[in-house]
Amino acid sequence: MSEASRAPAGVDIILEGHSLSKRFGGRGGFFESSPVVHAVNDVSLAIRKGETFAIVGESGCGKSTLGRLLLRLLEPSEGEILYQGQDITRLGAKEMRRLRRDLQIIFQDPFASLNPRMTVGAIIAEPIRLHGLARGREVNARVAELLRTVGLRPEYADRYPHEFSGGQRQRIGIARALAGEPKLIIGDEPVSALDVSIQAQVINLLEDLKGRFGLTLVIVAHDLAVIRHMSDRVAVMYLGEIVELSDVDPLYEKPLHPYTQALLQAIPSPVPQGRTERQLLQGDVPNPTALPSGCRFHTRCPHARPRCSEEHPPLEPVGEGRSVACHFWREIQAAAEHPGDPPLASATLDMRLELYRTYQTRKAEQAAPHHNPTGGQP
Repeated sequence: MSEASRAPAGVDIILEGHSLSKRFGGRGGFFESSPVVHAVNDVSLAIRKGETFAIVGESGCGKSTLGRLLLRLLEPSEGEILYQGQDITRLGAKEMRRLRRDLQIIFQDPFASLNPRMTVGAIIAEPIRLHGLARGREVNARVAELLRTVGLRPEYADRYPHEFSGGQRQRIGIARALAGEPKLIIGDEPVSALDVSIQAQVINLLEDLKGRFGLTLVIVAHDLAVIRHMSDRVAVMYLGEIVELSDVDPLYEKPLHPYTQALLQAIPSPVPQGRTERQLLQGDVPNPTALPSGCRFHTRCPHARPRCSEEHPPLEPVGEGRSVACHFWREIQAAAEHPGDPPLASATLDMRLELYRTYQTRKAEQAAPHHNPTGGQP
């Protein structure tokens, strides 16, 4: 694990990822081969016991894939996963089944994640019976208790998922995740499919359950306004990599990476007086089958310099528990603190357009028929 991802001495770590990578595709028949999708690229992180850790970024940045890797719902292409210091990367199915009691997930779509042919009671009772936590009538009593815990009536146990609203179904999903008495729960965008009026209720429920049961929460999300009010630390991902890692308050008050700054500027302000002119990102998110050279963000960064397209910036510690992957974050921060100073030469429109054209040309060359079908360089 990189120095930037290590926890301070004395901090109790519950889950770690070491140099995790995940690739999809690259296989085919004799005449065809699918392109390789680089979903997660050399990510290392350490989640502390009892904290709420958020993973944020645009759609397609790899945050959900990373969450599933940490629970081994997906197998990593490279890297290791440690749970309470134990390497679980290569554990067999039987050993992992026992660990499932400690490691649970709440899925984004509360309807698709619930079996429509099973009653709510049967859905929640399944992990209770599987892990031998109760038998006979005790199972029904435990199901009733869990329904009350998430704010639903015990008599709902005899109903089916389609009889509930989206918010109620997500509460059922939370009850199912709690049924095995876990130590860590990953919420994969647990409120993004819900109405705004219901989101706050589910967020408050998760926070209440965290304190009540001593849980560790990992929240995958793209809504930074939601994350600020429930997280202790935040990892910002772009194109399969963590570009900034920080405690929540410093991140929102003084973002260091240009991508984080753009994400925060995109948060809508409900108060007209609080709305300011936004700096919109140029270009599109690069294709994960043909990653840009150097810094993955340089094709859209308003501060890019030639070095950014040539040298990949590591995620390095910058003090106060923060880490950032940017060659010029200090200069960018200094310019932001002194807006009257001349702008960085690298921030000119001509430089941004030239870098973006270079990337588009390279992507077109890689997509030509003569390129290596495995996704590597010719």
